[in-house]
Amino acid sequence: MLGDKKVLYSGMQATGNLTLGNYLGALKNWVALSDQYECFYGVVDLHSITVRQDPAELRKRARALLTLYIAAGLDPEKNCIYYQSHVSGHAELAWILNCFTYMGELNRMTQFKDKAAKHADNINAGLFTYPVLMAADILLYQADVVPVGVDQMQHLEITRDIAQRFNGIYGDVFTVPEAYFGKVGAKIMSLQDPSRKMSKSDENPNASIYLMDDPDTIMRKFKRAVTDSESQILYREEQPGIKNLIDIYCACTGKTAEETVREFDQKGYGEFKSAVGEAVVSVLKPLQDRVAELTKDKAYIDSVIKKNGEKAQYFANKTLRKVQKKVGFPERIR
Repeated sequence: MLGDKKVLYSGMQATGNLTLGNYLGALKNWVALSDQYECFYGVVDLHSITVRQDPAELRKRARALLTLYIAAGLDPEKNCIYYQSHVSGHAELAWILNCFTYMGELNRMTQFKDKAAKHADNINAGLFTYPVLMAADILLYQADVVPVGVDQMQHLEITRDIAQRFNGIYGDVFTVPEAYFGKVGAKIMSLQDPSRKMSKSDENPNASIYLMDDPDTIMRKFKRAVTDSESQILYREEQPGIKNLIDIYCACTGKTAEETVREFDQKGYGEFKSAVGEAVVSVLKPLQDRVAELTKDKAYIDSVIKKNGEKAQYFANKTLRKVQKKVGFPERIR
């Protein structure tokens, strides 16, 4: 806990292009948390290199993501927005925690199995120990809470197990984090396969709306969105494509599913898809304009990177020095 506020930690990978699902499901909701919590939001570029990256592209995407955090409304004076790779404590703590994590625990991680299947030609040790680095991210800042989706609960559980194991040996060193279930962000599904979440790594470009898609591209993708042959706009599990479009429309307009069904009663799918597309364009246009404005202000973004990186390093070092002392590393001569 920093001062009177509890600490919240989260982050996103600097790979791929963020989708409408990332924005409506997470990023948009982060903005409201800064008054309640001391928030650390990482651009988690260390995690990105478990898969081979083009170096120039990774640097470009990392900066674009940090800029997007600010454009979405995260105030860098209130929130610590930083590059994970700029704080050496992440890697240092991850190594120490590796020595307190069991192979059996890592073997049970479903995301490792999924990623190993996707990258069979590059099943590296980093991919296997990825959850330990994630635990280090969280524990380094003594986070009280971590916003998680269902698919990330397993990673938070292993983080709690590692923290409790370490505390059991060395005393009260780490805050044991809790899952944060605040306002539930919209769960946005793929436009081409509504049984799966919208993903920035989807191979079908028509399946996802990317935050930087221009209006014409957005409208075209919605026109191609998978629906069904029922031709009725109803909010029910039997019509997953339409249900997903209603969820998107509600998230962008603030209307309820019931209001949306009434609004489009007796109207065709084509008209509804166009309305959803227009609602998304109206939400993303101000965000895109702000990104363009911030991108031009190189000095400002550089100052945020420097100032917030130093802040993150300061708090990370407080935890790291305590951990190093507990495990028996020699003290540094200052």
